[in-house]
Amino acid sequence: MRTISRLGRLALLTLFGAVLPALASAQQYPDHPIRLIVPVPPGGGVDILSRAIGQKMSISMGVPVIVENRAGASAAIGTEALAKSPPDGYTIMMGYSAHATNPIFNPNLPYDTKKDFAAIAHVGYIPLILVVPASSPANSVKDLIALAKARPGELQFASGGAGAGAHLSGELLKVMAGVDVVHVPYKGNAPALNDVLGAHVSMMFDTINTSLPHVKAGSLKALAVTSKERSSLAPEVPTMIEAGLPGFEISAWYVMFAPAKVPKDIMQRLNAEVNKAIRDPQLRASLGAQGVELTGGTSEEADAFVNSEIDRWARIIKATGMKGN
Repeated sequence: MRTISRLGRLALLTLFGAVLPALASAQQYPDHPIRLIVPVPPGGGVDILSRAIGQKMSISMGVPVIVENRAGASAAIGTEALAKSPPDGYTIMMGYSAHATNPIFNPNLPYDTKKDFAAIAHVGYIPLILVVPASSPANSVKDLIALAKARPGELQFASGGAGAGAHLSGELLKVMAGVDVVHVPYKGNAPALNDVLGAHVSMMFDTINTSLPHVKAGSLKALAVTSKERSSLAPEVPTMIEAGLPGFEISAWYVMFAPAKVPKDIMQRLNAEVNKAIRDPQLRASLGAQGVELTGGTSEEADAFVNSEIDRWARIIKATGMKGN
């Protein structure tokens, strides 16, 4: 009996020796800076949203949340960096619509979209707005379609990269309107928008918060928004549906991700912190004024949303024959 008792005590000590460090680690989290990967260049909608939320999380968690822009390959470069990071809660990423379409357009990604990541929270979404340079002869979607049909293959549409909302919107326009326009991908929305402003590219579906100031300044013309209803930020701008394309509805969405296998208690802490940040009245007012609809919710709800988007776009891409470039 003594031998069994000693063995039992030894087993318990071994068990506690393994569990206690993990518990201590969870209690101490976070004890050093958190890296927030933003898989686009500075200046676009994803970057602006990430910095706003990262700042609130930093204040609440008591450690710096350092934004790291890892642009390129339609967010795949930054996403790969997240996949290869330790699952300890110290590296997270602001993902967007391209996260759901990249595996459809590129089956040879250096990561598994469904297995290598866990969604922390669904942050929010924002409608897109179709803009053209101020010098464009098009003053409506009808004008733009007529121009594209008169000049097949000559007009271009810019995007922040293949698979993002801007790209998907342009491809949907091609299919639904029956026009031949050329996709010009950039390493993020900011450089793409710059070339539209310079009239080097014919058009772009951009996030409403980054294009609307240029519309108000007169350097861009807004032809339509991609949401189901008109935006309160630009109530005079019709929807694509109103412009004669029934069923044309797309929004850019944002979800915070972590590597798969982050401990459950740390995931819960991150989820709580993201939700706390997007409930902040000042943040909601600031981002709401830019057209961002903040969402929030559980990690499980966010994962379900991302999977539904992957399935949704797989169906649309197959039905329309969209290309990933």
